[in-house]
Order: sequence, then C-alpha cells, then structure tokens
Amino acid sequence: MRTVIGSDHAGFELKTTLAKFLSELGDQVLDVGTSNADPVDYPDFAEAVGKAVLDGRADRGVLICGSGVGASVAANKLHGIRAGLCHDSYSAHQGVEHDDMNVLVLGSRVIGPMLAEECVRAFAGAKFTREERHVRRLNKVKAIEAHG
Repeated sequence: MRTVIGSDHAGFELKTTLAKFLSELGDQVLDVGTSNADPVDYPDFAEAVGKAVLDGRADRGVLICGSGVGASVAANKLHGIRAGLCHDSYSAHQGVEHDDMNVLVLGSRVIGPMLAEECVRAFAGAKFTREERHVRRLNKVKAIEAHG
C-alpha cells in the first residue's frame, strides 16, 4: 500500500515513528512534512495529505496534530476525503470497513506511540466491506458532500 503521512509540529515526533513503522509493515511511505518541531499550521499538512490521496499518489493517509481535531476538521474540507479521528484500533479498522475512511487522524498529545501503531496497523489492514448497507450510507455521505 502507498501511504502518505503528514503532521504539524505537535505531531512531528509521532509522525517520524509511524513513518518508520509503516515502512516496516511494507508500505511505500510519502512524507509530506513537517520536517521538524518548529511551529507550523496543521491545515497546510491536512491539505497536503488529502491532496496526495485524491491525486492518486497515495492509497490512504495518516495525519497527526496535537489533538487530532483540527487536522480532522481541515482534512474533511477536501471533497473526497473521509478523515476519521481515532484513538483506538476498533475505530481505526471499522472506519475503513463501514465508512471507507481514507485518512486516519491521530492526536499526538492524546495517545502514545504504541497505541498509535496499533491504530495504524488496524487502519492499514482494513478494507471497505462493500456491503449494501455500507455502500448506501456512503452514497448518502457523498450526496451531502456534493450539496455542500
């Protein structure tokens, strides 16, 4: 799988850890920054992660900021991005299986690296079920998105 990963300054350390972890899982990792812990704005990295998924440079994305909330809000402004803030492995895989989530958002000040790795592993290993009820609900979400 091709995974894009990005973070603001608050998520830089966790992003570095997770990029290595994803590589060890066999993923091809595209790191869109930030490159250090100097203060930056999370919307810039939410947009970079989302655009990499939308333009096909990555299959899925992992996005990190301090709480995960701001990055999640920003990423979901991109048409076609379904970003989910998850701090447990169940939500990380269920978000893909039921909702076709394509960006996993994590809060580096909320969870530690071991739990973050569990979430990433669950997210990376999950597939959208394509069950009728999930497709129907996803189509309703897409309709809401289309109407703005």
